[in-house]
Amino acid sequence: MKTPFEHPPLADAEHPATRWMGLIEYDGTNFEGWQSQPQGKSVQDALEARLKFILRSDIRVHGSGRTDGGVHSRGQVFHLDAHWPHEPERFLKALRSGLPPTIRIVWLKPAKPTFHARYSVKRKRYVYQLYLGFAPPDETRYRWSLGDLKVDLEAMEKAASHLRGLHDFTSFVASNGGEGRNPVRNLKRLQIKVKGPRMSITVESDGFLYKMVRSIVGYLVAVGWGRVHPDETPALLEAKVRSERVPSAPARGLFLEKVFY
Repeated sequence: MKTPFEHPPLADAEHPATRWMGLIEYDGTNFEGWQSQPQGKSVQDALEARLKFILRSDIRVHGSGRTDGGVHSRGQVFHLDAHWPHEPERFLKALRSGLPPTIRIVWLKPAKPTFHARYSVKRKRYVYQLYLGFAPPDETRYRWSLGDLKVDLEAMEKAASHLRGLHDFTSFVASNGGEGRNPVRNLKRLQIKVKGPRMSITVESDGFLYKMVRSIVGYLVAVGWGRVHPDETPALLEAKVRSERVPSAPARGLFLEKVFY
């Protein structure tokens, strides 16, 4: 099979590896999340398969964090170590050309050897997209349609005001998803915006727990629907127990928006 590039020599003492960092976007609808899976249906698996074809070697890719199946990305950052003797633009072109159309490498560049896509992160921003009513068919993959149920935006904002800041978010961790992790997080931003029938909820923090963003969104919508009173939020945080009052929003509306270093 003819390729638009020559395979570079394998990394060794004579050809030392360079640390590369990149930005990747993806439509997560048909992927089982970011992290590698035994059946090879993750975004990481697709990226590593392409790298193996280019570099003739198994290359491990490290992401800034996991995204669940069905979750999308506009700002996932990754790093890898590989020997590439040509200019970075050729590496980017080779990597892009064989990926599924639902994955796009935005940029790729050499990084400092000490850079780590996950451990160098300072904070992350997620955006959750909703639709007040029934979303058009071309948007249903990327928004949670709230249907005929009306929401009380004032109540949602009041609940959000209780969640901002430094708290123990145990009550917003998915079941069996928080063992061994510090549940205290600093929620620097929790912003609700509405433009016509489209709503977005932006969540920014120094770190996130398992399904924490989807839990926060699910809770705010439950408040908006009148199923929970916003003044119950402080007691819910203090209880440090996950309950039926905190449902998880569907994965399809969630985007990893930006990672800060």
